[in-house]
Amino acid sequence: MTKVLGLQAEKGRWIFVFLGLVINLCLGAVYSWSIFKKPVEELFSTTATASGLPYMFSLAAFALLMPLVGKLLDRYGPRIMTIAGGILVGLGWVLAGFSTNIVFLTIAYALLAGGGVGVAYGAPLLVSTKWFPDRKGLAVGLTLVGFGLSALITAPLAQWLIDLTTPLHTFKILGAGFAIIIILAALPLKLPPRDWKPSGFKPSAAESKVKELAPGKMLKTGAFWGLWVCYTIGTLAGLMAIGISKPVGQEIVMLPPALAAITVSLFAVFNGIGRPIFGWFTNKAAPRIAAITSFILILLASLGMLIAGEGTTALYIISFSAFWLCLGGWLAIAPTATAVFFGTKNYARNYGIMFTAYGAGAILGSLLSGRLRDLLGSYKFVFYPTAALAVVGIVIAIFLVKPPRIREKNR
Repeated sequence: MTKVLGLQAEKGRWIFVFLGLVINLCLGAVYSWSIFKKPVEELFSTTATASGLPYMFSLAAFALLMPLVGKLLDRYGPRIMTIAGGILVGLGWVLAGFSTNIVFLTIAYALLAGGGVGVAYGAPLLVSTKWFPDRKGLAVGLTLVGFGLSALITAPLAQWLIDLTTPLHTFKILGAGFAIIIILAALPLKLPPRDWKPSGFKPSAAESKVKELAPGKMLKTGAFWGLWVCYTIGTLAGLMAIGISKPVGQEIVMLPPALAAITVSLFAVFNGIGRPIFGWFTNKAAPRIAAITSFILILLASLGMLIAGEGTTALYIISFSAFWLCLGGWLAIAPTATAVFFGTKNYARNYGIMFTAYGAGAILGSLLSGRLRDLLGSYKFVFYPTAALAVVGIVIAIFLVKPPRIREKNR
C-alpha cells in the first residue's frame, strides 16, 4: 500500500499541497518589490524606471527558465529541482544585499533569484498534478495560493526589516530565510508510483480520451495557441494591475498614500484565493468556461476603471480586486488546462512552454502601462486596451480553448 510520511496516500498526499504552498510563499516574494522600489531609488539615486528593472527582469527570467528546466525536472525529480531553485533564490537575494548600483542589483535579484523561481516553481505543481488526478484544479490552486498571498506576508515583513535595518540588510536576511524554508519543505517531495490512482477513482469520459502529447505535437495544436494567447492576455492585465495599483488609487481616485498602500494588501488576498477558486471551477466547468468567466471579469473591471474618478473608492477596490483575482485565476486555469488537454506524461515540459505566456504578459503589461502613462498623462488610458483584449480573449476561448483533435494515423 502506498503511503506518504506514514499516512495512507489519499490522506497523506495533502501534505504535498501544504509544502507546495509554503514553497510558493517564498517564491512569490517578487510581488513585494514595490516595498523596495522607493528605498532603492534613494539608495542608488536612480530613476523610477530604473528601480523597476529588477522586478520586470525577475518575472522575465522566471518565465524563460520554466521551459528550459522541464527536461531536468523529468530527469532529476521535484526534490532536487526545488532545492536547486531554493539555493538560487536565496543566493540571489543575499547577493542583492551586497549591491553597489542598480545594475548589480538587477543581475542578482532578477537573473539569479528570478531564475531560481523559474527552476523551483514547476516542481510542486508537478507533484500536485500527479498525486491528484481526481482533483487537479483544486490541488494546483491550493499549491499556488502561497505565491499569490506572499505579498500579504513578505511585504509587511520586508517593510519592518527595512525600517529596522537597511534595504540591503533586508535582502540578506530574507534571502537566507527563503533558502532554508524552501530546502526544508522540498525534502519530502516525491512523485507517486507510476500506476498509482486514488481509491475508487475513475476518469471521466472526457479524461479517458485525453491524449498524451509530447511538446512538439502540442505546439501543432490550435488548443495550445488558443490557451497561450488567453494566458498572455490574462497575465498582462493582472501583472499590469499589480504594478500600478497604488499610483492608480492615488492619481485617479485621489486616495491618500497610506490608504492606497492598504488596498494593495487587500488585493493580494484576491490574488491568492483566485488560484483555488478558479482551479476548482476549471475542474467543474471546463477550462473554456473558466477562461471566459475570467475575461468577463476583466472586461467589467476595465469598464469600471474607465468611469472611475475622485471619490469612487468602492469602484476602484472592486475593479482591482477583480484584476488581481483573475491573475491568480489564470495561474490555476493554465496549468490545469495543460494537464487536461495534453496529458500528464510530459506535463513538466509542456507547462514550461505554456508558461512563457506569463513572461510575455509581464513584459507587455509593464511596457504598455508605462508608455500610455507617459504619453497620455493618465493611467486611465490603460484600461481601454485591457477592455479590448478581454473581448479578444472571450472570442479565442470560445473557438480554441478546448481539447485538441488528434488524427490517428492509418496503420
